[in-house]
Amino acid sequence: MRILIAGASGFLGAPLIERLRAFGHDVTRLVRRPAQASDEATWWPSQGELDPALVAGADAVINLAGAGVGDKRWTAAYKSTLRSSRVDTTGTIARTIKNLPQAERPRALLQGSAVGWYGDTGDRRVTEEESAGRGFLSDLCRVWEAAARPAEDAGVRTVLMRTGLPLHESGGLLKPQMIPFKMGVGGRLGSGRQYVPWIALADWVTAVEFMLDTDSIAGPVNVVAPEPVTNSEFTEVFGRVLKRPAVTLVPGFALHVALGEFAGEALRSQRVIPGVLNRAGFRWAYPTLESALRAAIDHTPSAAA
Repeated sequence: MRILIAGASGFLGAPLIERLRAFGHDVTRLVRRPAQASDEATWWPSQGELDPALVAGADAVINLAGAGVGDKRWTAAYKSTLRSSRVDTTGTIARTIKNLPQAERPRALLQGSAVGWYGDTGDRRVTEEESAGRGFLSDLCRVWEAAARPAEDAGVRTVLMRTGLPLHESGGLLKPQMIPFKMGVGGRLGSGRQYVPWIALADWVTAVEFMLDTDSIAGPVNVVAPEPVTNSEFTEVFGRVLKRPAVTLVPGFALHVALGEFAGEALRSQRVIPGVLNRAGFRWAYPTLESALRAAIDHTPSAAA
């Protein structure tokens, strides 16, 4: 399969490409600079520029592009960057697909999104049928997903991948927590009662491959593990895996001082369930948090692998 990927160099894109190539797929990476390798192609999404021939030659497009939500404080300028880095890229791809003759369109667009769509769900279990919540991330996900609509309207199978928090020591949720937890000063955030919608990075990669190969999957898909846990549970298991105490409390007001507006989102509870993947028969290699954390930190293989 010939696959075009945007956001290929990131925390999620790099291991996904490794997996796809290992299974014989031909992957081209979209880059926002002059191409320097045979597997790269240049595009300029901020100007809406993408060579239609690149898309016409692909069986599928995977879009993971977007500035990191937790990389910087949420100033007005960075909020604009978060939005444009998602909407410009998605809109450019979707419009290019729609403008192609029907016979030349890719069969599928796997479009990045996030569980931020749901806002704060408390202890209520939510699946893909849930409407968007409130707050900046919910609004961001709403316009992000809407930008993919031209491809869907053109009849291309469009999957909106509402990703949770992938677990691996190299980035994402775990990387900034590794040092304090290893030093024995890790702990729960705020009340600790908020739910954390996690997924092992290895399972995220195989889930994307599964969605790529499963023609019946379209629309929103929660790419999370089967059972979210509370922040207190996460903290306890993380400390146990690292063999370190995890008794520190980081109060909500301290997070607000350190992180600004993003702290409010970090303290939200999201008990998100992977309804579509469950019904489609996807099998998680790391369905429990402890197995996922051991794989993320110790690189312990799954018995199912």
